[in-house]
Amino acid sequence: MTPATKPSVLFVYYSYTGQTQKLVDTMTEVLTQRGCEVTPAAIDLTDPRYTERFHTFPMHKPFLQVVLTIPAELRRKPAGISIPDVVTEREYDFVIVGAPTWWLSTDVPMRSFLELPEAEKVLKGKPFTAVVTCRRYWKHNIKTVRRLGTKQGGTYRDGIHFRYQGGQIRSLLSLLSFLGTGENRATFHGVKIPPTNLLDYHLDQARQFAQRLCDGLVGAGSPA
Repeated sequence: MTPATKPSVLFVYYSYTGQTQKLVDTMTEVLTQRGCEVTPAAIDLTDPRYTERFHTFPMHKPFLQVVLTIPAELRRKPAGISIPDVVTEREYDFVIVGAPTWWLSTDVPMRSFLELPEAEKVLKGKPFTAVVTCRRYWKHNIKTVRRLGTKQGGTYRDGIHFRYQGGQIRSLLSLLSFLGTGENRATFHGVKIPPTNLLDYHLDQARQFAQRLCDGLVGAGSPA
């Protein structure tokens, strides 16, 4: 497949703990092997209200810092972000939106991006999908990505979510433990907890999803 006929894919995403980044790397490998040209574009959260807590990992006070994100999620107001130039410097055949769940819905950086003119420029008239990492809640996140992307002129295709292990309480304890230490630990303050974050089977699912995307993309690329 020549560069002129390679389907071009933009993977625009936000990743604080590195989990969405793992999906980007995993899916990019598959897409590239299948003949796609993939451009990763990581959104950065630059809003001064949040930069201190989201530019340092692990978190100093994970419970408090997680709770402090709830008002921003509930208000649904955009925050200051930085968008890589590659997002709008060319057209893409397909767009993948990598959006972790914060609280109950789409994380603030990706929701903010999807409401900007830059999102309209890259999505208008183009197919797109959502890739969601979450502790428990994913439906509202995917619905939000679909609604905002469609509003910007995109055509939504079925997305995928990756949910961490554990029930409501233990999965929260696992996440807080990881946010505060940067490690997967067996217990949290004496309570046995499951591993959090993406596991090998999640990455296998990501590879399979990338293969399905390729089935509809390869051979459909437009000249650069």
